[in-house]
Amino acid sequence: MKKLFWILICASLMPLYAATPAQQNKVLEKVGFTQNLGAQVPLDLPFHDEKDRPVKLADYFGQKPVLLNLVYFECPMLCTEVLNGTVRTLRVLPLTVGKEFNVVTVSFNPHETSVLAAAKKRVYLDRYGRKGSQDGWAFLTGPEISIKALADAVGFHYTYDKELDQYAHASGIMILTPQGRVSHYFYGVEYPAQDVRLSLVEASEGRIGSPVEKLLLYCYHYDPSTGRYGLVIMRVVRVAGLATLLLLITFVISMLLVERAGRLTSKGS
Repeated sequence: MKKLFWILICASLMPLYAATPAQQNKVLEKVGFTQNLGAQVPLDLPFHDEKDRPVKLADYFGQKPVLLNLVYFECPMLCTEVLNGTVRTLRVLPLTVGKEFNVVTVSFNPHETSVLAAAKKRVYLDRYGRKGSQDGWAFLTGPEISIKALADAVGFHYTYDKELDQYAHASGIMILTPQGRVSHYFYGVEYPAQDVRLSLVEASEGRIGSPVEKLLLYCYHYDPSTGRYGLVIMRVVRVAGLATLLLLITFVISMLLVERAGRLTSKGS
């Protein structure tokens, strides 16, 4: 899949090679992610949902963490792969969209309509295939001022190329807390399910996920430079040491109880 990702990147940038080096640099320097970890997303931004109803970002926050991706629905290549990668990850997560977390997909093309958003939603809800998730995954369109404010808040950089009539943009997803603060970034078009799962549990401050997942958070550390979780050896040693100590205490208590029971039996006889 990594090979496919780089093929897609190269294909999406092919038109740039026809431009001069100066033109290439001018476009590419405007594209990418700036990690704004902890930044607050303005939740009062107005958008329209896939039914063309006026909504605000706040409608999807408050109770659950949010997986956010910025795409545009008529993108000829890369945005589709971002959505495909997202749904592949969602399908293997034990957590369910709409139940433990929400997904918000926002078009950064201000000219796209709710009709396009509704068509995309039908496709990806069908691929996701879990009942009851339709209210948990929103496909939004909106005015340029709202789009730009959201993109700036999460550090998503894109630019419109008038000559090519396309957007040059980065690829990835973001995890936000229920309060709308940026918590994690995952780059590319493939998102490791375990890392996304842990990021959602962490963003929820432990309000979702199993006890095992919460223990894993203690043993794993999120590395912003890679967008991955890595094993923290000292934490593992501490957890293992604590487990060993508890086993020893349990063993000693058990032996003392057995010994006491033996003494009582001897006195009784």
